[in-house]
Amino acid sequence: MKILLQRVKRASCKVEGNFTGKINQGLLLFVGFKEGDNNSIIDQMIKKCIELRIFSDENGKMNKSLIDINGEVLSISQFTLYANCLKGRRPSFDQSENPVSAKAHYEYFNK
Repeated sequence: MKILLQRVKRASCKVEGNFTGKINQGLLLFVGFKEGDNNSIIDQMIKKCIELRIFSDENGKMNKSLIDINGEVLSISQFTLYANCLKGRRPSFDQSENPVSAKAHYEYFNK
């Protein structure tokens, strides 16, 4: 499992002109799964994301977590995190989880 994480003041996602998600201060997460990922790994990554101290405290130090600031999360499924571009000009997605299992993992992650 890979997560590309970005702290944001606000973020949104549009698909075909319609908002599918919108948050204020919190984390924008691009989430990808590979073969062999399981709920135990997902649980560890969830804990890491919500407890990671990357938000500024009153002294400007990155000392607060998502929980501390009562932040929001915008999660976006992103299988391309497992793109392998070492050979040729077309990326390989051999390491990515199959779409059915990835969808189940993603739904579990978001709950």
